Amino acid sequence: MDTLFMLIPLVLVLLAFAVGALLWAIKSGQFDDLEGPAYRILFDDDDPRIPFNREREGEAEHRDGGGSDSGDGDGGEDGEKNGS
Repeated sequence: MDTLFMLIPLVLVLLAFAVGALLWAIKSGQFDDLEGPAYRILFDDDDPRIPFNREREGEAEHRDGGGSDSGDGDGGEDGEKNGS
């Protein structure tokens, strides 16, 4: 009987913890979109019309020195003059 008097408060504390965790998950948005991530993998994220990708491409152009090849014919590393 003494064990029963110890288990009932323990179960109530665990139940309160579980309800608190559930309420926290609901309020923090864990259950807002359950199907979106499953379908997001199927869509192409490389589309430049997507604003996030447009920003990312702009950052890459700044790092690379201006983006696309200007066609000046320097050839990069492979086409350097040999100084014969």
